[in-house]
Amino acid sequence: MRRAQAATALAAGKHVMLEKPPGTGVAELDPLIAMAADARRTLFATWHSRYAPAVEPAREWLASRRIRSVHINWKEDVRVWHPGQAWIWEPGGLGVFDPGINALSILTRILPQPVFVTAAELAFPANCQAPIAANLNLTDIGGLPITAEFDFRQTGPQSWDILVETDQGRMTLSAGGRRMAVDGKAIADAPDQEYRELYQRFVKLAASGASDVDLAPLRLVADSFLLGKRTIVEPFVD
Repeated sequence: MRRAQAATALAAGKHVMLEKPPGTGVAELDPLIAMAADARRTLFATWHSRYAPAVEPAREWLASRRIRSVHINWKEDVRVWHPGQAWIWEPGGLGVFDPGINALSILTRILPQPVFVTAAELAFPANCQAPIAANLNLTDIGGLPITAEFDFRQTGPQSWDILVETDQGRMTLSAGGRRMAVDGKAIADAPDQEYRELYQRFVKLAASGASDVDLAPLRLVADSFLLGKRTIVEPFVD
């Protein structure tokens, strides 16, 4: 429904902001991008986790360092965050990539080079059409080793962490991008104002009719499904 609604709004001369993910597939965004350009209207595909307060400080810190490796640990309890939401297990529902795409949106923001998936292992509950866990291998054109672990079965404390080893220490983004530390020393820690920042960005874009549609996180998810080795695990019961 989102694609049709966005097309209707653009045809009516409205600016459009899309929550994540911006589409159920990658290719369906191309006509919307063209419509926005023809109408001189804003199309803003948002990635709210990029607006977590420590993401930009992390990006700036990494820009002058040599990055040696990256590991993402993104694990949460689906029963806490998506109770009774059967859609998340249907085709297009993304499963564990619903939160995992948040990590990928941060990753593609803070690293200086584009990244791509080289291998993936996806764990599907026997009664679901979307994965409950995923392990990814990624890299960039220079061969940077990047690994990611996503899991919807985490209980107790939740994990939303990105660890980056550099020539000048280990940088850690935690709490979904709210906190940044280097070798354990806090560098940034601020209250979450992601959605306030999103709407401020939307207002600025709409003032000039500019668009901001970065599909890199969605492409990584699509490639994970394309390259992923599928394993079947126990059925999921909410």
